[in-house]
Amino acid sequence: MDTVDRGKQAARPVGAGSGRWPATAVFFLNGLTLSTFIARQPSLKSVHHLSNGQVGVLGMLFAVSAIVCMQFVGPLVARVGSRPVLRVSLVVMPLLLALVGLAGGFGALAAASIALGAVHGTTDAAMNAHAVAVERRAGRRILSVCHAAWSVSAVVASLATAALSRAGVPLTAHFVGAAVVLVLGGLVLGPLLLPVGEDRRSGAASASASASASASARDGGERSAGSGWSGAFVALGLAGTALMICEGAALGWGPIFLHDSRDVSLGLAATAVTAYAAGQTAVRLVGDRLATRYGAPKVFRTSGLVAAAGMGVAVLVAAPVAAVAGFAVMGAGMAVLLPLAFSAVGQVEGMSTATAVSRFTTFTYTGVLLGPAAVGWAAELTGLTRTLAALLPVLLAVALLTRLPNSRPLPEPEPTPPATDTDTDTDTAVTAGSR
Repeated sequence: MDTVDRGKQAARPVGAGSGRWPATAVFFLNGLTLSTFIARQPSLKSVHHLSNGQVGVLGMLFAVSAIVCMQFVGPLVARVGSRPVLRVSLVVMPLLLALVGLAGGFGALAAASIALGAVHGTTDAAMNAHAVAVERRAGRRILSVCHAAWSVSAVVASLATAALSRAGVPLTAHFVGAAVVLVLGGLVLGPLLLPVGEDRRSGAASASASASASASARDGGERSAGSGWSGAFVALGLAGTALMICEGAALGWGPIFLHDSRDVSLGLAATAVTAYAAGQTAVRLVGDRLATRYGAPKVFRTSGLVAAAGMGVAVLVAAPVAAVAGFAVMGAGMAVLLPLAFSAVGQVEGMSTATAVSRFTTFTYTGVLLGPAAVGWAAELTGLTRTLAALLPVLLAVALLTRLPNSRPLPEPEPTPPATDTDTDTDTAVTAGSR
C-alpha cells in the first residue's frame, strides 16, 4: 500500500462509524459490571457471614478463572472475531452478577464467582483486542481513552453503591437491578461494534507477516508457540506484570502504609486511592493525544519516570499531605503505560492480534493476582516501607528499558475479499468458527 493510500486510510473519521465510541463503551460497561461486584464486597461478606479467608478464596477463584479463560480467547477471537464474543459476554456477565446476588451459601457463591471470573476474563481480552483493531482501522490511538472509560466506570459504580447502601437497598436488589440495565446496554452496543473481519488478521504490520499468519490459520490454527513468543513480546509481557504489581501495591497497600507507617488517620489514608485514581483518569483522557504528538516511546519513558517520582514521594516523604500528593502523581504517571503497552502488543509480529492481546492480558492479570500478596509476604520479612521502596527500581527499569514502536497504529492493508460472506454476518461467522 503506497503512502497516499495509507494517508487516506489514516484520515478516516474516528466517530461512531470508526468504532471508537462503541469500543470505549465496552470498557465502560465491563468496568461498571466488575466495579459493582467489587464495591459490594463488604455487603456480600456481611450478608453471607463470610470469614476473611472465605472472601480471599472467592477472590482467588475469580482471578484464576479469568486467567485460565484468557488462554482460549486469542484463538477464539482469531477465528470468529471479537464482535460475536463481546456480544455474548456483555449480556452473560451482568446475568452472572445477578446470579451472585441470588446465590445462597458459600458453595453457590464460589460457583458464581468462578463463572463471573471466566466471562470477565473473556471480555477483558476480547475488548482490548477489539480496541487494538479499532486503532489499526482508524489510524489513531484510542486505548488510553478506553482505559479512562473503565476508570470512570469504577468511580460511577462506587458512588452508586454508596448511595444505594445508604438508602438500604439490599445486595440482591442492587445486583439484579444493575444486571437489567447492563444487559440492555450490552444489547444496544453489540450491533455497533466493528465487523468481525477487522480483528481476524495478524497484528504484524507487514503484508508478508499477515500472509504468513493467514496461511498458518488455513493449515490448522495459530502459528507455533515458539514463533509467537518472541523476545520483544515477552519483554512487553514482563513489563505489564511489573506495572500491575506496582499499581496493586499502590492501591492495595498505599492506605495501609499511610495509616500504619505514617500514623495517618483512616479517612486521610483512604484518600490515597482517590488521589491515585483521579490522577490516572485525568491523564488517560489526554493520553492518546500525547502519544500521537510526541511518540509512544517518549511518552512511555517520561510517564514511567513521573510514576517513579510520585511513588518515591509517597513512600519516602513523611508529610501525609505530600504522600497523598505523591500517589496522585504516581497515578498520573501510570495512566498511559498499560494502554501504550497494549497498543504495542497489537503490532507484534508472528501471532494474531487477538492471541497477542490475550497472552499479554495473562501477564497483567498475573501481576494483579500476585502483586498484593507478594507485597504482603515481603512486608512480613522486611517491613512495608522497605518493600514499597524496593518497587521504585522496578518501575524505573520498566520506564527506561521497555521498547515500544514509534509509529502510531496505522491501518493494515485491506484484506483480500473472502470467497464467502462469512465475515459480514456475525451469526454465520460464529457458526463457521465453531466447526
